[in-house]
Amino acid sequence: MKVLFAVSECGPFAKSGGLADVAGSLPKELKSLGTDVRVILPKYGTISDEYKKRMKKIKEFSVSVGWRKQYCGIEELVHQGVTFYFVDNEYYFKREGFYGYYDDGERFAFFNRAVLEVIEGLNFYPDVLHCHDWHTAMIPYLLRKEYYKKTGYGQIKTVFTIHNLQFQGIFSKEVLRDLFDLDEQSFHSGHLEFFGNVNFMKGALVAADTITTVSPTYRNEIQTANYGEKLDGLLKTRDEDLLGILNGIDDDFYNPEHDHFLLQTYSSQDIKKKSVNKKEIQKQFGLKQTAAVPLMVMISRLTRQKGLDLIKCVLREILQEDIQVIILGTGDYEYEEYLRQAARIYPEKLKVHTGFDEGLAHRLYAAADLFLMPSLFEPCGLSQLIAMKYGAIPIVRETGGLNDTVKAWNEFTKEGNGFSFRNFNAHDMLYTIQRAINFYHDKKTWGSIVKQAMEMDYSWAQSAFRYNQLYAELTTRSETHVF
Repeated sequence: MKVLFAVSECGPFAKSGGLADVAGSLPKELKSLGTDVRVILPKYGTISDEYKKRMKKIKEFSVSVGWRKQYCGIEELVHQGVTFYFVDNEYYFKREGFYGYYDDGERFAFFNRAVLEVIEGLNFYPDVLHCHDWHTAMIPYLLRKEYYKKTGYGQIKTVFTIHNLQFQGIFSKEVLRDLFDLDEQSFHSGHLEFFGNVNFMKGALVAADTITTVSPTYRNEIQTANYGEKLDGLLKTRDEDLLGILNGIDDDFYNPEHDHFLLQTYSSQDIKKKSVNKKEIQKQFGLKQTAAVPLMVMISRLTRQKGLDLIKCVLREILQEDIQVIILGTGDYEYEEYLRQAARIYPEKLKVHTGFDEGLAHRLYAAADLFLMPSLFEPCGLSQLIAMKYGAIPIVRETGGLNDTVKAWNEFTKEGNGFSFRNFNAHDMLYTIQRAINFYHDKKTWGSIVKQAMEMDYSWAQSAFRYNQLYAELTTRSETHVF
């Protein structure tokens, strides 16, 4: 099978969140299963020179963006056995960061067209085009609307993965003609119209052959009004074509047995060595170096989605416990400032590092006893998987992928890999933290919880196998989804 991934970011080249981890790790696993998978993404100005020097220009052509003709270069790089294509246009992509610009609609309209045009130029006609999030969502729509008529395009099947339904790519009606040269027929409720605007993601939801989410629970949640972001009705109509496939992590990169960021490597067979990392982090952050007090870590974007409102509500009560807390992340100013002020009030218990540092994140996972992740919603979440791999026991809310991966410790059956609470309620979270602290002081029980968490398999192997099954099933279909 031939599969082309279209993504807006991909590790290790361009990363702002979990999407890049998925796009960087899943193709490697698929490749090991014998699938010819390739990846296409923008050539951002922030990509390291280390990779740019290895890129080889293989194509140049023009791409229509409405009435405009824009230059498009295609550069190729083989990395870890996977072929990557980079779409080069300095006007659109030679900028700081990836998103948040006034012309994001135009930038990714160009990228969507470029992906479809390059298929013919490379003579690489994939069996499956796998698109991710709103930045690539117009690809399935344009394929079904226009490109299916071209030689080699008619049999291409499409998969669209929702990584976060909250971000949909919503723009004014004018973009239909201005960016895509589409007529009024595309602007109605069965196609792209969304409360008077144009919705890129909706284009994929109506046109893709199969839609996937990054966890089974999130698949069900987004078909409800609470989580559906006003697209729950449409998603219900696509229920038979909607699958939840859990994300994994790259267990070569996230592995305490050979993580070069750590002062001391360790495994589930020699968990005591983990304490060396805890003492080092305590020293680095100016906390008392002791094993008697649990260290709770949070590594997260500091936003409402990540449960910061719950933390604000009961942080004082949390810090009255016998506990140390370190928070690493960046996000909304109000949360950053609140946490900085709290750290000044409780300097012996709370430390806050605003920003992100990959090496520090690894060392914090290795140092932590507890890992806090009280999300309002969480399509999948990778942090809790990484935390468990490093023996940091997660405390999570039962939503999305957190519900699918963290099983609350049951003191009667002696089973579980973390602690969880159901309601988005600050005092439920506080009670769960207190419960975890109590078990921390029972060393025999705690050792059992840590061992079970570390020995869970959350690699990409199972997920890649399921995606491969999906691709194979799609390629046997003679018909294509009609919208």
